[in-house]
Amino acid sequence: MDISTTSDAPPPIPQPTTAEQKRVSRGATRPGDRIFLGLSRGSGILLLVIMAAIAVFLTYRACLAISEDHGNFLTSFEWNTNLQPPSFGIAVLAFGTVVSSIIAMVIAVPIAVAIALFLTHYAPRRLSGPIAYVIDLLAAVPSIVYGLWGALILVPHMQGLYGWLNDYLGWTGIFSWEGGAPRAMLTVGILLAIMILPIITNVSREVFRQVPRMHEEAALALGATRWEVVRMSVLPFGRSGVISASMLGLGRALGETMAVATVLSPDYDIHLSVLNPGGGTFAQNIASKFGEATLLGRDALIASGLVLFVITLLVNGAARAIIARRKEYSGANA
Repeated sequence: MDISTTSDAPPPIPQPTTAEQKRVSRGATRPGDRIFLGLSRGSGILLLVIMAAIAVFLTYRACLAISEDHGNFLTSFEWNTNLQPPSFGIAVLAFGTVVSSIIAMVIAVPIAVAIALFLTHYAPRRLSGPIAYVIDLLAAVPSIVYGLWGALILVPHMQGLYGWLNDYLGWTGIFSWEGGAPRAMLTVGILLAIMILPIITNVSREVFRQVPRMHEEAALALGATRWEVVRMSVLPFGRSGVISASMLGLGRALGETMAVATVLSPDYDIHLSVLNPGGGTFAQNIASKFGEATLLGRDALIASGLVLFVITLLVNGAARAIIARRKEYSGANA
């Protein structure tokens, strides 16, 4: 009886291997899925290889330049690669890049968040659509167009603002003005704020749209006003998203080239006042000096580009880290 029962039993079902389990978990059970998985993985690896190649190239050329530098590359205020021996440093460029980006962020972030809140919680549907469309168009305008507009329209109209700031806030030293064309850090910061405004607004708007409707309805049912709903439900939920949007905007402000080069008149010195010509930025310095630079000068510009490359990677990495802390914004919990 035992033998016949054993012989009549169905054969055991083969268990899938570890590789098969991984393919099933990833959805790559069909040939098309496996091809798509391979292409996706290859694209990701190719991107990493390209980034690594850029980093290696910049590092190699930067080492060639720094080895010939007779000044301190990090603290020197001078940039003259035609001297014998050459002397150049990024202190002034780093200061100008940071100051212009801070001005842009201080102006752009509050306005962008206010626009995003208006479009998602205050504006009627027939009004929010056209406004959002116009903001999307601003993101598609080329940088050189912003630069030409800034040089021809913005700079001449900044005279009154510069004079007013000098009269009432000049005693602080930050807003003192010595006259001349207002091609200074404040003008650059305002122009950069206009350029990064669409990025921050669009990302913040999408984050605010993801606020659970039940949270808002519960607050309204308890007697909260519209502003109290925004303050207690919308802003806490979208805080990380707004921060990440701001970091993405900061990444563009740090690397903007043509618009800054068109508006700014650098003197390669550090000034306390934002109303006087500044020392320039990394990207502006590369664009303005690359054409006439010698081989050593180009290597020096590449070295400054390496610093900007590292700063941009750190900013974007910080944005991704902030998004990862709140998986609601990245779809990681799907």
